[in-house]
Amino acid sequence: MTLKKSVISMFVFAAFVLAFILVVQWRAAAREASASTAYPPQGRVVDVDGTPVHVLIAGSGPDLVLLHGASGNVRDWTYDFTDRISDRYRVIMFDRPGLGWTGRLPGKSGPWNTRVENPMEQADLLQKAAAIVGIERPIVVGHSFGGAIAMAWALSQPEETGAVVMLGAVSNPWPGDLGWTYTVTGSTLGGALMVPVASAFVPKSYVDSSVESIFAPQAAPEGYAEHVGASLVLRRESLRANAQQVNSLRPHIVKMSKRYEGLSMPLEIVHGDADTIVPLSIHSEPLSKQVIGANLTVLRGVGHMPHHADPDAVEDAIDRAAARAGLRKSP
Repeated sequence: MTLKKSVISMFVFAAFVLAFILVVQWRAAAREASASTAYPPQGRVVDVDGTPVHVLIAGSGPDLVLLHGASGNVRDWTYDFTDRISDRYRVIMFDRPGLGWTGRLPGKSGPWNTRVENPMEQADLLQKAAAIVGIERPIVVGHSFGGAIAMAWALSQPEETGAVVMLGAVSNPWPGDLGWTYTVTGSTLGGALMVPVASAFVPKSYVDSSVESIFAPQAAPEGYAEHVGASLVLRRESLRANAQQVNSLRPHIVKMSKRYEGLSMPLEIVHGDADTIVPLSIHSEPLSKQVIGANLTVLRGVGHMPHHADPDAVEDAIDRAAARAGLRKSP
């Protein structure tokens, strides 16, 4: 009788686990479908050797590439910044691999995936997409994680890169780890087991508080979370891609930072001294000394989103970079 009860208990437990898995996957898929319907691609999707790359283009003038940060997509730029500069630049915005509407590179997707798109691979993919849409000698702007891709872009195509502008951007090795959430969701087991649960059940209140923390000490602009489509990053593959890319970034930054001194294109750096996510002293201050002629603008009291908190200063930096590269007259 005891054995029979044990077998029945095992079957009940297995049925419960299976039911939970099915509910999680169903709810995650439903939320993904809702996010995809609410936030479709704003631009065109080009095929790069089998990988779809979402590119949005606005305005005319010298080519200006904008690269978003972790958990982001091109909508971060279109909230209000693109309209400020599209009168004098051809603004080209890319979704990075696994985020927004850009796919992951071959062999780097799936719930048990352990392979990650490193900065040089991301830059290579976006440079191929740039060639498809006819970009020439661009000014490359990188925010946060996007700064690592901007530096990889410059390192891999130094002669074809007009200038680089870094905004609260990652550029140098940092001490310590990035916290347990990235460690867990960026792992093999976490990506397969925990990511679907987060995708299915993370509440809107958590998303809103996360957005607020990114802007601190400034407040997030009204309607920003709704405009940017924060729910897009809660899709299972996007959550995995974001966590894995962030979790694996540091060794690549170590290697890349040793090559910065060889860069000669104009480099403008804008960083808030209240940025606690990507600290000024760890990233931009060292970078300003590693590249000859680099110009650092420190924004007092500004956090991690300088292009929203002080867009005038960011515009000025872009205009200076363009002038220094001979792409526009001095402002």
